[in-house]
Amino acid sequence: MEQGMQLIDGNGKFNVDGLKDFMIATEFAQSGLSYAIVAIIGSQSSEVIWIAKCSDIDPFTIAMDFEGTDSNQRGEDDTVFEKQSTLFALAIADVVLINMWYKDIGLENAASRPLLKTVFQVMKRLFKPRKKTLLFVLRDHSKTPLEYLKTALLEDIEKIWAAVAEPETLSSAPLREFFNVAQLRQRFVHSIYPGRLVGDRQEVEPASVFPLRAEEIWKIIKENKDLDLPAVKVMVATVRCEEIADEKIKCFTFDEDWLQMKEAVQAGPVSGFGGAVSSILETYLSEYDREVVYFDQEVRNEKRRQLLSNALMLVRDAYDTMLMHLYSNTVKNFKTRLEQSQNEGQEFIGDIHLYSQSCMVEFDQGCEGI
Repeated sequence: MEQGMQLIDGNGKFNVDGLKDFMIATEFAQSGLSYAIVAIIGSQSSEVIWIAKCSDIDPFTIAMDFEGTDSNQRGEDDTVFEKQSTLFALAIADVVLINMWYKDIGLENAASRPLLKTVFQVMKRLFKPRKKTLLFVLRDHSKTPLEYLKTALLEDIEKIWAAVAEPETLSSAPLREFFNVAQLRQRFVHSIYPGRLVGDRQEVEPASVFPLRAEEIWKIIKENKDLDLPAVKVMVATVRCEEIADEKIKCFTFDEDWLQMKEAVQAGPVSGFGGAVSSILETYLSEYDREVVYFDQEVRNEKRRQLLSNALMLVRDAYDTMLMHLYSNTVKNFKTRLEQSQNEGQEFIGDIHLYSQSCMVEFDQGCEGI
């Protein structure tokens, strides 16, 4: 492991600034969708939640270390943090690595059973969760054949799953709909490839939103509210799409081509003004589209409309100036032609009608370019 930091302390405080530093130090945000989150729970004695980057693993892999059920740092009846951290682990991680004693397999009073029960209760509580991978690590493995332990473990967890009460929204949903149960020998290298540990995950969000998503999920858990992951997803999308849209507006505001066009308009009509401005705007709209492609579609579309509206408001002054130039030139041309007509003794009323139509055509043609 490298670049580790304490994410949540013993009092349940989320380390916002520390996570920001962690993201910068590890360049986690630059990994895009090529990353995996591994939560480690089980036989441990830590009172906090730690996060660290795993060394020499592709894709970018983050390990989160959680307190286990047999921690000697807490009283036997104090299960609040255990349930909170388990819920957090299942909501945030792609792989949940469970430490357990091999001797506990098949025992009704095994120390690991309360933990597994908590894991399954929490998972059934989540609304439309992403499918997770459970990876079991057997502690102090003896000479008992691994295949025997595997079969016994699968039978054990199926019994625990069946014993957990079903929410009204589920009708005896099978374990496989919620979890992939992985063999210990599977590796984390290339874990997001098809057929690997988390190769079937869906609706993955960019690594850049991990701090925001993790903080919001922990906040909801601490406040003991129902954890509605789709709502969290929309919230994260809203914040990030707004941030990206604001960035694009800022870039457009200081774009050199736009500033030159804006300045040129002050002196008079600029040929091709509309096409040139549209091209500049399209550049930033396209950048926005690329950066928000993995966020909630309704949110990103709404924020795109706001981005375009805000950009057009910035263009409005220059647009109005162009119209004023065209208006002034049209009126000037009309007066000039009318004066010439009078000097030549032509029919006044007929000329007014003729020149007004001609000038309006010219005005409309000029407007087509803006």
